[in-house]
Amino acid sequence: MQTDELTKSQVTKTYTDDDIQVLEGLKAVRKRPGMYIGSTGISGLHHMVYEIVDNSVDEALAGYGNEIRVTLNADQSVTVRDFGRGIPTGINQSLGLPTAEVIFTVLHAGGKFGQGGYKTSGGLHGVGSSVVNALSTDVKVRIFRDNKEHLIEFESGGKVKTPLTVIGYTEEQGTEVTFKPDKAIFSVTKFKFDILAERLRETSFLMKGMKISLSDLRKEEVKEEVYLHTDGLADFIRYLNQEKEEMSPVQFFTGDSGDIELEVAVQWNDAYTETILSFVNNVRTKDGGTHETGFKTALTRAINDYAKANNLLKAKAKNLDGGDIREGIVGIVSVRVPEHLLQFEGQTKGKLGTTEVRGLVDGFMYERFTKFLNENPQTADYLIRKALTAQKAREDAKKARERARNNDKKNEKGIRSDKLTTPSSRNPEKNELYLVEGDSAGGSAKQGRARKTQGILSLRGKSLNTEVASLEKILSNLEIQSIIYAIGGGFGQEFSLEDVNYNKVIIMTDADKDGSHIQVLLLTFFYRYMRRLITAGMVYIAQPPLYKVSDKNGKNVQYAWTDNQLDEIIKTFTKGYIIQRYKGLGEMNAEQLWETTMNPENRTLIQIRDEDAVRADKTFSTLMGDDEKVRRTWLEENVDFTLAEE
Repeated sequence: MQTDELTKSQVTKTYTDDDIQVLEGLKAVRKRPGMYIGSTGISGLHHMVYEIVDNSVDEALAGYGNEIRVTLNADQSVTVRDFGRGIPTGINQSLGLPTAEVIFTVLHAGGKFGQGGYKTSGGLHGVGSSVVNALSTDVKVRIFRDNKEHLIEFESGGKVKTPLTVIGYTEEQGTEVTFKPDKAIFSVTKFKFDILAERLRETSFLMKGMKISLSDLRKEEVKEEVYLHTDGLADFIRYLNQEKEEMSPVQFFTGDSGDIELEVAVQWNDAYTETILSFVNNVRTKDGGTHETGFKTALTRAINDYAKANNLLKAKAKNLDGGDIREGIVGIVSVRVPEHLLQFEGQTKGKLGTTEVRGLVDGFMYERFTKFLNENPQTADYLIRKALTAQKAREDAKKARERARNNDKKNEKGIRSDKLTTPSSRNPEKNELYLVEGDSAGGSAKQGRARKTQGILSLRGKSLNTEVASLEKILSNLEIQSIIYAIGGGFGQEFSLEDVNYNKVIIMTDADKDGSHIQVLLLTFFYRYMRRLITAGMVYIAQPPLYKVSDKNGKNVQYAWTDNQLDEIIKTFTKGYIIQRYKGLGEMNAEQLWETTMNPENRTLIQIRDEDAVRADKTFSTLMGDDEKVRRTWLEENVDFTLAEE
């Protein structure tokens, strides 16, 4: 592993009561929680934990504390403990209140807006602690600072229950926050160990040498995982590539420009897809930004320059395309940017907009990539040959598509008439596309659909496993061709949301093992080659009912999606009932399919979200990869086989 280091910036040493700046009062967090944590579902619930953990990470980034403990308690509360300096316990001069109370009751109060507390921070908006308090029924804060242990408690969405009080003396340092989410706010309040584990593991990779533990006390047998990665991003790369064959050594680069710090790790594997994760101040930027652009530009320029300088690419030949160069790459770009330079595009923190970062990353990485290629000619030769192969496959596939479009109209016409039924509306914002398993279900869906806004694409059999298939094979597959044609927007690097024909793409399959496999195959394709569909929240899984319950005359008909719902429905039938267990979509007629699964007023859809790219990438690689042993291990650890199929 190669390492390059430049000078390291100094962190600010002070963190006092006056470093806590108040920008505005806390307003209506409980009324509009989605504005602050994204949703009141499973993602928003876990975001509460991340807000408190990120505060502890900020302390570590400032140079204080190298351990964070997260505990899921038996009463469904969560405790986050760090070993930093501890929240200041004096009086905040601007409000005349204890600083600890201000941090947990005033929006935009934190040591993140001035120059005194933190140089860089993952919590750009400084709302974390107060929002968690507002959306919890109980919050307890223990502060270990200046040889004293302090306690302050809140209840009912932020009201002070116990004012800041000294409850003892201690030699410990740090802050411990325990909170219990409000059931009146969240649709679900049970934390998932695996979701938190993946996020905390990711944080430990980004914070080299920091120990992070996650303990679950909710069951009799305590579950605990500890994350500690001394090689940081290089360990992260190895973790992502566990199920893949490594084709180059891991490269790790780090440096800074005084204000902006940079860490990059990269490795190529034998896959046909690219995985690039980018972060700013330890927060993932799912839509990339200037740091990711600088990385890609530097890599493309360095490899093309090396190829021409070493006669691996003819002087007048067209440059290798960036997408071809990045085939099989796993790269991580992490930057730390001070608050006064930090800019994001759009309403979320999904895309970094700081212009200075692009130039820094581009210049630094071009130099480092060039040095790496010159010092590793065998690896350089392999990467260029791999890119040339990818280029040829892409160009051949493009020519094949053009031939099919220009010289074989029957194929396109066949897709339109035989498989695809389009809606009469031409407004993509209102239109939906159902991907339906089987001709029988496809026929019912076509008859029962809302003809103005709903399109139907019938799929015959299982789709291609695009995780392991070559680009040429993918683009020659008729099922994949029909999906690309129906959705619009293109494919892979050229995919554009602006040209997509539908606002929702809904996968509708049987509720059995084969149906689940088809779902995973399709989601793998979307994740690898139309990822922006998922990022934009446009991909859904339809949920057909499992049971139909009716009286003996067939007049009173109700549907159940779970066994618990079935039990409740049965109780309402006093004079006998008939239960039908649906084993496939084809068993429902058009009217039933519309009423239960396609009618926007009655249906249940699961939205596929791209909030955890690391977990998604690992899951698709495991489930759809070639290693059967790894796949079996994952299934044994993640699937409850006691729920046998009828």
